[in-house]
Amino acid sequence: MSFIDMCFQLIVPPVLNSFLDQDSRVRYYACEALYNIAKVVRGDFIIYFNKIFDALCKLSADSDANVQSAAHLLDRLVKDIVTESDQFSIEEFIPLLRERMNVLNPYVRQFLVGWITVLDSVPDIDMLGFLPDFLDGLFNMLSDSSHEIRQQADAALSEFLQEIKNSPNVDYGRMAEILVRRAGSPDEFTRLTSITWINEFVKLGGEQLVPYYADILGAILPCISDEEEKIRVVARETNEELRAIKADQAEGFDIGAILVIAKRELNSEHEATRIEALHWFSTLLVRGRAEFSAYLDGIFEPLLNALSDPSDAVVLLVLEVHARIAEEYHHFQHLMSYLIHTFHNNHVLLEKRGALIVRRLCVLLGAEKVYREFSTILQTEGDLDFASTMVQALNLILLTSTELAELRSLLKKSLVDTCGKDLFLSLYASWCHSPMATISLCLLAQAYNHASSVIQSLGEEDINVKFLVQLDKLIRLLETPVFAYLRLQLLEPGKHTWLLKTLYGLLMLLPQQSAAFKILRTRLKTVPFSENLKRTSSANPYSQILQVTEDGNRNQDAPNYSAIDFSSRLQQFGSMQQQHRNHLKNQLQSRKSASAAVLSQEIQRYEESQSSSTPEISRPPSRAPKAIS
Repeated sequence: MSFIDMCFQLIVPPVLNSFLDQDSRVRYYACEALYNIAKVVRGDFIIYFNKIFDALCKLSADSDANVQSAAHLLDRLVKDIVTESDQFSIEEFIPLLRERMNVLNPYVRQFLVGWITVLDSVPDIDMLGFLPDFLDGLFNMLSDSSHEIRQQADAALSEFLQEIKNSPNVDYGRMAEILVRRAGSPDEFTRLTSITWINEFVKLGGEQLVPYYADILGAILPCISDEEEKIRVVARETNEELRAIKADQAEGFDIGAILVIAKRELNSEHEATRIEALHWFSTLLVRGRAEFSAYLDGIFEPLLNALSDPSDAVVLLVLEVHARIAEEYHHFQHLMSYLIHTFHNNHVLLEKRGALIVRRLCVLLGAEKVYREFSTILQTEGDLDFASTMVQALNLILLTSTELAELRSLLKKSLVDTCGKDLFLSLYASWCHSPMATISLCLLAQAYNHASSVIQSLGEEDINVKFLVQLDKLIRLLETPVFAYLRLQLLEPGKHTWLLKTLYGLLMLLPQQSAAFKILRTRLKTVPFSENLKRTSSANPYSQILQVTEDGNRNQDAPNYSAIDFSSRLQQFGSMQQQHRNHLKNQLQSRKSASAAVLSQEIQRYEESQSSSTPEISRPPSRAPKAIS
C-alpha cells in the first residue's frame, strides 16, 4: 500500500463524519475537503462510494444553502469519477439505492433520480437488470407535489421502458407486481403510466407473464371505468390483448384466479367494468368448459345474483353466460328455478325486467324449452297468487314478443300437430292458474270450443278486478297483428261458430261502459253473418246472441278434438280455479281473524286504561234511623 493510499484511508473517514456536524460551516468545509481529495485520488475514491453517496444524499436536503451548493459540486465530481471508473460495483450500490427510494424529501428525490439517470447512461452498468429494485420508488415520485420531480421521474421511466422494448432479457414478473399495485393509485398520472407499462408488458412479456394474468386483470378491469379517458382507452386495449392470448394451465395459466377476479368485479359500481368481467366469464367458458366447470360452484350464485343488475346491458350478458352454462340440463333447471324464485321475491324485477330476461333466454336457449320448464315449475308453485301473476306475465310475453313467433306458430297447430299438442298440454297445466291466460292460450291454439267452455265455467268469484284488467289487455291484443288470423276467421262465421260464441262470451263479461267492450263490440259488428247462424229477433242488435243449431256444423275443431281430451282439461282448469277460490277464502278469513284480534286487543287496552284512570266513587255514610218519640 502506497503512502498516498494510507493517507487517503486515514483522512476520508473523519471528513465523512464531519458531514453530520451540527455546525453548517463544518459541513461546508467537509464538502470542500472531500472535493479536493476526490480530485486527487479519482478512481481510488470508489471504495468509499456507498458512504459518500449516503452522506451526499443527506446533504442534498441540508438546511444551509451554502452546504447544499458545496454538496452539488461534490456530487457532480463523484458522478464523473463513477462514470469513468471500472471499479464501481452496481450490486453493492443497489441495496442502498432501494433503501433511499422511499424518502419523501423533494431534494433527496431529485438527487436520487439524477443518479439513476447517470448510472443508466453508462454502457457498462446494467441498471435495467436491477430496475425491479427501485421501480416502485420511481412510480412513487410521479405523484410528487413538485412538477420538476414528476417530470424527472417520468423521463427516467420512459427511458427504461424504451430499453425494455429493445432488450431480450427482462424480468417482467417482479415489475408486473409493482405495476399492478400502482394501477390503483389515487394519482391520475401514476395510474396512466402504470397502465401504459402494463400494456407494453402484455405485448412483450409472453410466457413470463402467464402466472401474473390474474393480477394484471385485477388492475385492468377497474381502469376500464376510470374517469380519465386516456386511461380507459389503454385499459380496454390491454384487456383485449390479454383476452386474445392463448395460454393453458401447463404454462401456469390459473383459470381459478382469473375467475376470482372476474367474480369480484361483478360487484363493481361501474357498468363498464361489470360488462368486461362478464366477457371474461364467456371467454373462459368457451376456451375450456371442463376447466371452467370445476369452479362453477363458486361463481354460479354470483352470476345468478347479477340478473338483478340495474343495467340492461349487464343483464343481457349475464344471460349469455348462463345460456352457455345451461347447455347441461341440471344447470338449466337450476337457472329456471332461480329465476322463478327471484321473481317471487322481487315483483318489481318481474315487472320491469321479466320480459327482457324471458325474451333473451328464449333466443339463447330456445323458446319452447324455456316455456316448458317454466310451466313445469309453476305447476307445483305453492304461492298461488304469485303463480297466477307469473303465468299472466309469461302469457303476455308469449302473445306480444317477436322472439316467440315460432312458438305461437307451433301452438296454432295444436289441434292438428303432435308437437303443437304436446306444447299446448305442457303450458295448459300451469296456465290454469289464470283464467284469462287459459282463454288466451285456447285462442292461440284455435281451440275455440274449449275457450267457450272455460268462459262458461267461470264462477262469480272469478270475475273480479284483476280478471277484468287481464280481459281488457286481451281484447286490445286481439286487434294486433298476432291475432290477424283470428280476425280473418270471422269472415267465415258459419265455419267458426265457436270462435264467435267465445268472443260474445267475453263481451258479456265486460262492463258496457268500458273501452274494451266498445272495441270488441265494434269488431263483432263487422262479422258477415251467414244463413247457418240463427239470431234471436230483438229490437236491440246487441242482444242478438248467437245460437248454434243442434244439427249444424259445430266447427272445424270437432274432427280434431279426439287429439286432446278437452273434458279432462276442463276438469283440470276447474280444479285449479277451485284451489284459487279456497285460497282467496282462507286469505279473507285470516284477515278477518287478524282484524278481530286487533280489535279485541284495542278494546281490552281501552278498558284497562279506563279502569286505571277512573277514581272510585265514594258512597255517603249511612244514617241511623231516628227514634220515634
